[in-house]
Amino acid sequence: MTAARSTSTPALNAPTLWSPARVLVTRSAADLPHGAEIVRRCEAAGVTDIQILRADRLPPLRAENDRAAYALAKRTLAVVVAPPSKLRLQPIPPSADWRIDLAEGCPAHCQYCYLAGSLSGPPITRVYANLPEILAQMDDHIGRGNVTSASLARAQEGTTFEASCYTDPLALEHLTGSLSATITHVGTREWPAPVGLRFTTKFDDIAPLLELHHAGRTRVRVSVNAEEIARRFEGGTAKLPRRVDALRALALAGYRVGLTIAPIMPIPHWREGYSALLQQVADAVVDIPNVDLTVECITHRFTEGSRETLLGWYPRTKLDMDEASRTRKFGKYGSAKYVYPKDTMGELRSWFETVLAATLPAARTLYWT
Repeated sequence: MTAARSTSTPALNAPTLWSPARVLVTRSAADLPHGAEIVRRCEAAGVTDIQILRADRLPPLRAENDRAAYALAKRTLAVVVAPPSKLRLQPIPPSADWRIDLAEGCPAHCQYCYLAGSLSGPPITRVYANLPEILAQMDDHIGRGNVTSASLARAQEGTTFEASCYTDPLALEHLTGSLSATITHVGTREWPAPVGLRFTTKFDDIAPLLELHHAGRTRVRVSVNAEEIARRFEGGTAKLPRRVDALRALALAGYRVGLTIAPIMPIPHWREGYSALLQQVADAVVDIPNVDLTVECITHRFTEGSRETLLGWYPRTKLDMDEASRTRKFGKYGSAKYVYPKDTMGELRSWFETVLAATLPAARTLYWT
């Protein structure tokens, strides 16, 4: 029997917050109002090593080896101006019509990190000081997407903008304020057609978001997994129960919410682990009327390049990246990735479809990949 839950917002004390050891600020970024606000926030967070650079190029990392360079990069926040390439919004299927980047890089230590195969150089987290310029790009993209704008099944989402392609924006919010500004921009602006902002997170510092004027135009997806996977492979993130509490609080505040179940792995006893996860979520939202909940299912995959990078970052990882047990799959641009074999994928998908329908019957599954 499920215990009754209070309809009040869960306690939000002591969220998981990242504190960089040093902050590098390029000259142009320091001259912008939002760049100055980020510096102020970093000072308020207790960061003592804040360097205003004389130019716009970040200095090279000096470390004894690649592992030390990784560790130093992960402790560094860079405040920069987004280059012109970041102002040209790109499609991001199957998630959203367009990708909008508030930052690049993530302070978490997920041993399967997808950024390992898509970002070059040491994983310094870069946040963008020219936020108004970035947000202004949205205007010319309304109604022009091919993911939700052109989909009968997802048309009610409007033109969608994904803010977590290359970062976890909530992980950085206490240092930047960029996510709150973006949610408010989307929620209060008069758009010529429906618009939706989307992001996913493994963090729980949602208090700054709860009182924003979001107008129901933002969907916050919480990235979740079986407890064993979250505990073993997702270092530096909020604990799984805290993420589920955050999902509940956001739904109570009127946000559209979602689950990003990723990366799905057929570990021993995976059915029990994922059943427990889905039941936790069901218990968290059972008494919230008309909750708008979606589900996105992403199985684990890797490339040769990301595998090499991840083993350099986490040489003792127990993450299964055995190419011999996978199927090689080519993307539309010719890139190869290693996914689970067809039979395994079929078993996983069939099980999730059945259990999601039974446990979260009101949730809509957007895609499986």
